[in-house]
Amino acid sequence: MCPTNFADEFTGKSQDTSNYSCKLIRHLPEPDIHVITSGGLRIPAHSHILAMASPVVEKMVNRPRRNRKTGEKAIPILGVPCDAVSVFVRFLYSYRCTDEEMDKYGIHLLALSHVYAVPKLKKKCSKGLADRGLIVENVIDVLQLARLCDAPDLYLKGMKFAANKYKSVEKTEGYRFLQKHDPWLELEILQFIEEYELRKKRTKKHKEEQNLYIQLSEAMDCLVHICTEGCTAVGPYDMEPSKKKEPCKRFSTCQGLQLLIKHFATCKKRVNGGCSRCKRMWQLLKLHASMCEQPSSCRVPLCRQFKLKMQQEKKGDDAKWRLLVRKVVSAKTISSLSRSKDCKPQEKREMQHTLPCLQSLQP
Repeated sequence: MCPTNFADEFTGKSQDTSNYSCKLIRHLPEPDIHVITSGGLRIPAHSHILAMASPVVEKMVNRPRRNRKTGEKAIPILGVPCDAVSVFVRFLYSYRCTDEEMDKYGIHLLALSHVYAVPKLKKKCSKGLADRGLIVENVIDVLQLARLCDAPDLYLKGMKFAANKYKSVEKTEGYRFLQKHDPWLELEILQFIEEYELRKKRTKKHKEEQNLYIQLSEAMDCLVHICTEGCTAVGPYDMEPSKKKEPCKRFSTCQGLQLLIKHFATCKKRVNGGCSRCKRMWQLLKLHASMCEQPSSCRVPLCRQFKLKMQQEKKGDDAKWRLLVRKVVSAKTISSLSRSKDCKPQEKREMQHTLPCLQSLQP
């Protein structure tokens, strides 16, 4: 049912009206114009307030309809429910709208805000619909309206919602109507879903690559730690590891490296290049040498030899290897910066799958 007396509702007899609006209305003169809705409701209003709030309404106020018998001025706001028009007129007075009203009339208010050029209400409607108003049953209507009303933020949110729930949206009556009467929007939705899936795959791949670089960075730290201080089972070549030595903070990584170093020291196949685990160890040592800034004092085996060999080569390593070194150095820097920002020292990430990840380094 439409409200029968908007003046009473607006002057404080309605619980939805703010105190600010009540005080404002009590000090205004008698309304000099009526807003007519599609349901026949006549809302009393003040022409100068409506004109200040909306340039479109201002033009309508300057050329109002007149009742021949009474001389009463009126302007029509049609095409939406009576209650939505009441909320719209109230917003023109107070620039306020409750969440309940937004949830109930958000779509209608967005259309009114666009047609009558009320940017504050348009922004509020776009945000309200994007945050709370999207459901499977109405997302197609919201997308069509967002496109017509030039609301890009709402359109993007609607597209993401439709992409995530496409199987359910496809079964709705709105989507069937879309297929018959708006094939361009359907094509945009399908293209967005395709691009959205590609972006998710690229993001996932990027995260996996970043994890690999971080793992390799931690492996480099552990390699220096093992060759300088020693860990539980492996230590520098000139000292025996202490049997009472406790595991380090990155023991999962150190343990894998210690097993790899032990294998590398005793493997008989590595001479002929037939052992994949030994190849990974060679690559780890080469990666360390590429990153090491003090090869003359470094205690990691073969560091100086790798460094000299790389310096002697005129062309140097291939582009793929140089890119890998830069990525690992960058991950190491970012990781150290993030640790320095923490109030309490915390172990960042333990590398549980270091050795399998190193397979990607194989030529």
